[in-house]
Amino acid sequence: MSTDNYSIRPMRRDELDTALQWAAHEGWNPGLHDAACFHAADPQGFLVGLRGDEPIACISVVRYGASYGFLGLYIVAPEHRGQGHGWALWQAGMAHLGERAVGLDGVVAQQANYRRSGFVLAHRNVRYQGAARHGGGAGGVLDLRAVDFQQVLDCDRPCFPAGREAFLRAWVRQSGHHALGLAQGGRLAAYGVIRPCLQGHKIGPLIADDAAQAQTLLRALMARVPEGSAVFLDVPQTHAAAVALAEGHGMAPMFETARMYKGAPALPDMQRTFGIATFELG
Repeated sequence: MSTDNYSIRPMRRDELDTALQWAAHEGWNPGLHDAACFHAADPQGFLVGLRGDEPIACISVVRYGASYGFLGLYIVAPEHRGQGHGWALWQAGMAHLGERAVGLDGVVAQQANYRRSGFVLAHRNVRYQGAARHGGGAGGVLDLRAVDFQQVLDCDRPCFPAGREAFLRAWVRQSGHHALGLAQGGRLAAYGVIRPCLQGHKIGPLIADDAAQAQTLLRALMARVPEGSAVFLDVPQTHAAAVALAEGHGMAPMFETARMYKGAPALPDMQRTFGIATFELG
């Protein structure tokens, strides 16, 4: 697409680093290694809007198979807002996703705009912030790098609208990330990842059969980072046990998004989802 010296094309890998710098300026606190993992999920799933040769806008439209996509990282540089560049990029992104059902985690203030594009509210996600606590024991915890990766996929699949093998393979194995799990009955029953961010560490996803498993994993993940350092957990508000888990660790709400869907995706099992992986990719 090109008009009035404004063009849209897929991002180069280095431009994804720039997009995450913009996300940092918006206060979204991206992970230190997010760009590498995001790119692995779908190398063609990121678009950039340029005025001439200057990047001025970005959007992620990651495709998870033929039936589902996730839209995020939707940013226009402040000095270029209000000129239609974001809307043109949005349209290009939605066209890129084609007939797939689409999810997003949007800021609450933009819900009305998303509704006009056909998105329907599913639930709120709230980011909780607290401090890493050590102690309490965490017996039986597994390093996911030593677990058959198919078990990770099987554990995750009911909790996401589509398979996300490429993303999870990068997410679990990324240097600097700690990925842990719990086995029960010969299967992986729970897993979680903690990663370093510009500020503190984020935990996500955090998936478990029950609250006791989630509690064990949360403690084990916190034990992998410096005690007292800031930790963040993005919690679906429809899951009372997940809210209780965060609050029970002294975490407090600081930010929220609206999970919205367009189309009819296979809805995830939110009663096993104690923490969202990432607002940018779902």
